[in-house]
Amino acid sequence: MIRVGPAGWNYRDWNGIVYPEPKPRGFDELTYLSEYFDVVEINSSYYGPPRPTSAKKWVERVSTNPRFRFTAKLFHSFTHERHPALNDEKEFKRGIEPIAEAGRLGALLLQFPWSFQFSPENRGYLMQLLKRFSEYPLVVEVRHASWLEKDILDVLSELRVGICNIDQPLFHRSVKPAAHVTSRVGYVRLHGRNYRNWFSSQADVRERYDHLYSPEELDPWITRAKQIAEHAEETYVISNNHNLGKAAVNALEFVSILEGKPIRVPCPLIEHYPELREFTDSFSAAS
Repeated sequence: MIRVGPAGWNYRDWNGIVYPEPKPRGFDELTYLSEYFDVVEINSSYYGPPRPTSAKKWVERVSTNPRFRFTAKLFHSFTHERHPALNDEKEFKRGIEPIAEAGRLGALLLQFPWSFQFSPENRGYLMQLLKRFSEYPLVVEVRHASWLEKDILDVLSELRVGICNIDQPLFHRSVKPAAHVTSRVGYVRLHGRNYRNWFSSQADVRERYDHLYSPEELDPWITRAKQIAEHAEETYVISNNHNLGKAAVNALEFVSILEGKPIRVPCPLIEHYPELREFTDSFSAAS
């Protein structure tokens, strides 16, 4: 099973592009996305532990799609600062508990920055972190190629921890495209190819991930997703190029090419990205 969807859903710049503007009474962004996608990666959990009440409502809001799963990014205090507060682990686990109990948690993603390079010290920290969150289906994302050695992948396999295959601008020692599988969970993240802003200290998050993939750029990743799915029980493909709804565009294109058939596409999105008409028709578009 391959589930495809965007990273996050609460973006102000998606109003009028992904979502209708003005929004109808009672409109809910997450419910809306669950009509088109089978997974959404929770982005807000990177910035802080979710509130249990919010997580419970998220589960309720996707109830009409039984295939739907969430994946969630671990709080950055563990992966970037690496000095979490005493209560961070407890609060984070409390926050995602409603999702896990509902059987809707596909994976917990431990996303590390490019600066997290292999060393005995960093390896020890990673192993400690994997142990602390071992009750969840874990996936590790590293962006520096020093980690992608056979012995590291073998250790992840032994621990039944997944490795994230990423598309990113390729600089010296950047992780290159691959189709690794080290657990029952296969994972792909498409970050875009914005070389100009990827390492720029002046660029904000929107600018860094501002890239619209062409179908030709997606094709090799569709092949890799199929290869991953041959060895994994569940595979997640997440588009993280979220600026101005591009993640939704590319996720929809990915699904259409993967399934080899036209798909339903939100009308506002077609108006801003008419190239989506190639993947749908006037009868399958939805408002």
